[in-house]
Amino acid sequence: MKMKNVAIILTCHNRKNKTLECLSHLFNSKIPSTLAIQVFLVDDGSTDGTGKAVKEYHPEVQVVQGDGNLYWNRGMYLAWSEALKKGKFDFFIWLNDDTYLFENSIEILYDTYRSHNPLTIVCGSICSENGMVSTYGGFRNGKLLSPNGETQDCDYFNGNCVLIPFEVYNKIGSLDQIFHHALGDFDYGLRAVQSGTRLVITPHFIGMCEKHDSFPKWCSPNEKMLKRFKLLHQSSCDTNPFQFFIFDQRHNGTISAIFHFFTIHLRAFIPSIYNKRKSI
Repeated sequence: MKMKNVAIILTCHNRKNKTLECLSHLFNSKIPSTLAIQVFLVDDGSTDGTGKAVKEYHPEVQVVQGDGNLYWNRGMYLAWSEALKKGKFDFFIWLNDDTYLFENSIEILYDTYRSHNPLTIVCGSICSENGMVSTYGGFRNGKLLSPNGETQDCDYFNGNCVLIPFEVYNKIGSLDQIFHHALGDFDYGLRAVQSGTRLVITPHFIGMCEKHDSFPKWCSPNEKMLKRFKLLHQSSCDTNPFQFFIFDQRHNGTISAIFHFFTIHLRAFIPSIYNKRKSI
C-alpha cells in the first residue's frame, strides 16, 4: 500500500512545558504503518526557551520562528505554509500545544477518515483530564458534541486536533490570515461546509485538554472602562469586534454583523448586561 504523507502543524508561545508534553504524547502515539509524519512547529517569539528545548528533545520537529505577534490563527497559517514548501502532503493535522493525544489518536483519526469520502474533515473529540467531560471538538446547532461510539456530523469545530485531507485544502485553501488569534478554526469549518465538504467528529475521545473558561476581562466590571475597550480591541481578543464583524458578515449576513458589532461594544461599555459568551 502506498505511503501517505502527513504534516502535523502546531504553533506555540511561552508554554515550554506544555509544548514538550504535547510533542511527547504525539511521538508516543501509534502511527499507522501506511502514514509518514512530519511535524512543523511555529515558535512565535517565545522567551522561555521553547524553540531551543524542542530542538533538543525533539530534533525531528521542524521549528519555524515567529515574531511574537502571530497568535494562534496566524501561527498555524505560517506552520501550514512552511509544510507546503516541503512537498506534497496527503493530510494535514492541526494540533494545539496544550492538547495531549492518547496512544491510539492518530489511528482513530485516520480510520474515521477512511470510512468517508475524500472530501471529509475529521475533528478529534477532546476531553477533560478526568476523561468525563467533552471540552473541545465539533459543534452541531451551537452545541459541543460528545462522542458516542459512532461518527457524528458537525457544523464547525475547535482546532485542537483536526485532520484535513489535501483534497479539502486544494479546494478551499488555508486558514484566513484576516483572523489573528480566534475564529480561524470556526471560519475554516464553515467555509468547508459551504464548499461541499463533510465535517465529522471522531467516535471516541482522542486526547485531553482542559476547558479555558476564564471570564473575559474586556467585559468585567472589575476593570476600568478604558482598560476594557483596550482589551477588547487587542488582536488576541477572542471577540475582537472588527475581526468578529468579518466573520459574522461572512457566515451570518451584514445585519447580524452590524448588530453584534454594536452589542459587543455595549457589553464593554456596560458589563453588567453581559451574561455569558455563547457559541456562534
